[in-house]
Amino acid sequence: MLNKDNTLSRNVETFLGCENEYEESKIVLFGAPFDSTTSFRPGTRFASRTMRAESYGLETYSPYLDKDMEDYCYFDGGDLELCFGSSEIALNQIETFSDKIVSDGKLPLMIGGEHLVTLGSFRSVLKKYPDVHIIHFDAHTDLREEYLGVKLSHASVIRRIWDLIGDHRIHQFGIRSGEREEFQWAKTHTHLHPFTFNGLDETIAKLKDTPIYFTIDLDVLDPSIFPGTGTPEAGGVSFMELLSAIRKVCQLNIVGCDLNELSPMLDASGASTAVACKVLREFLLSLSK
Repeated sequence: MLNKDNTLSRNVETFLGCENEYEESKIVLFGAPFDSTTSFRPGTRFASRTMRAESYGLETYSPYLDKDMEDYCYFDGGDLELCFGSSEIALNQIETFSDKIVSDGKLPLMIGGEHLVTLGSFRSVLKKYPDVHIIHFDAHTDLREEYLGVKLSHASVIRRIWDLIGDHRIHQFGIRSGEREEFQWAKTHTHLHPFTFNGLDETIAKLKDTPIYFTIDLDVLDPSIFPGTGTPEAGGVSFMELLSAIRKVCQLNIVGCDLNELSPMLDASGASTAVACKVLREFLLSLSK
């Protein structure tokens, strides 16, 4: 949490392997438990706390990467206390917290929450890296101008990011759902790669040395693997495909990132939370140089 003297103290309960102090850590984990604009099934506000508790079913060692979290320093700042009555206030709170991390030369990794929370963290990163691009894994375009008359929505978060950075700096993968107008709009404003990660290698080659904000909506996964999400969409990628894509993107100059849209109560088996925890472990290790 952010103390009155603008210092950060480690959360009492941390995600597996994230027990280090702020000063010694390069990557700072924190939760943004907000789901006030969820359009279908809510519950993502419980993701970060559930993931912390369930992460101890994992080991710190990744056989996929042959890396161990014990060899690196990660700080878990806990969950933000966000205003549920105002999306803009909540986004400002996220931005303020991220400002501290970014200004200290550290990498923010946020656990949502619904996808709208990305906007708060992205605004913070943009101030330091005005030439930043965004790589976006998702089932949904998130490019609506508004949803039910509201511009600040998880259905329009990438459109709001476009408002800030303009054309051809948004790279979308795994997209398989959205209004016809969103897909048509994307043809001239974003780089949208539907259904799969095809085109990712070419994108990475073009973005070498470019600052990147990396946002992962876990519903990019097929719901047979990850049913615990608010808006599941059939036809998603596999777990191994996602891990491979994360490793590739993390070769780039990542300056901010997030993982969102787990709704743990929607999967009573706990399998979706287990998947999310493993993805986060691999994410953290892939970011660790």
